[in-house]
Amino acid sequence: MKLYPAIDLRDGVCVRLYQGDFAQATTYATDPTAQALAFEAMGFPALHVVDLNGAVKGRPVNFQVVSAIIERVKIPVQLGGGIRTGESAHLWLEAGVSRIILGTVALHDPNLVQALAKEYPGRIMVGIDARDGMVAAEGWLRTSTIAAIDFAHRFEDMGVAAIVYTDIGRDGTLTGPNLEETAALADSVTIPVILSGGISSNEDLEAAAKMGVFDGVIIGKALYEKRIDVARALAAAA
Repeated sequence: MKLYPAIDLRDGVCVRLYQGDFAQATTYATDPTAQALAFEAMGFPALHVVDLNGAVKGRPVNFQVVSAIIERVKIPVQLGGGIRTGESAHLWLEAGVSRIILGTVALHDPNLVQALAKEYPGRIMVGIDARDGMVAAEGWLRTSTIAAIDFAHRFEDMGVAAIVYTDIGRDGTLTGPNLEETAALADSVTIPVILSGGISSNEDLEAAAKMGVFDGVIIGKALYEKRIDVARALAAAA
């Protein structure tokens, strides 16, 4: 199980939102590149970066900031947020992002997901952000009528590298992840699943590792607020 520290970018700085609410944002680092290097120095094997402005606007916004991170760190960087066209996907992938996460466009244009997965094997992921088990899109501003598990099944034979499953109700709350629902999704598909949302402690990470069904876990607020013993977390993940 791989651990991904999260760098969520809003207006060029690292923030964390509460349940995806832009009105409830906390700034944790004003220098994203320095934060990325710090996470790398801690021993994390990869980074999870989100262009929050891009998620709302539907196009890349924090491109220069992400490019600076990619230029400085040696570990892989996966990125989501506002990648809704083939042009945006190509832009990020050619800029050096190791894997991109497609969310809203996966809901509206699954054929593009399949085409990109064929063009970039192992580098295309699907982001499933769920509110009460239903898929949300457009920067979590709209909730669809599609169940998350049903949505995941659509991508079984498309060659996507992984699914990032985020429980919006847990995200940024430090109340613990939705292990049961995420595990049910992971058990129902052959695609690797990355757990996101609600991690609050080493115990949460150890519980996720013991389940043996997650390809990775994304850690955000708990890491910034020093609720995680990183050495212990990495050992549990291994």
